[in-house]
Amino acid sequence: KQWYQRRVAITAGDSCRTGGVSEVIAIMVLARKFGVPVVPHAGGVGLCELVRHYSMIDYVLVSGKIDDRMCEYAEHLHEHFTDQAEIKNARYVLPYRPGFSCEMTEYAVDTFKFPDGTYWNN
Repeated sequence: KQWYQRRVAITAGDSCRTGGVSEVIAIMVLARKFGVPVVPHAGGVGLCELVRHYSMIDYVLVSGKIDDRMCEYAEHLHEHFTDQAEIKNARYVLPYRPGFSCEMTEYAVDTFKFPDGTYWNN
């Protein structure tokens, strides 16, 4: 609340470091109260798969706006997820499957699971 009272320009919350969906929605509602756009952070492994949901929640449930909204996108590591983030016309596409889109492929889990994955044993 104090950040908004100091007139921050945008809110770029990290979807993995906040308290989950309820916390992210609370941040969106508070940002709306102070007229601050929400730009979900999506710079790491799987964050694009997660934040596309938050961007859509902001549009459908909170702000109802897309004209002054953005959402971060990183063009790597999507191949490790079963429901990969997709962009068309500079916008995230709705996921095709139910859920939060963070399920990793069997290959990614078998390869990168620490310390037993094949990546660590070579």
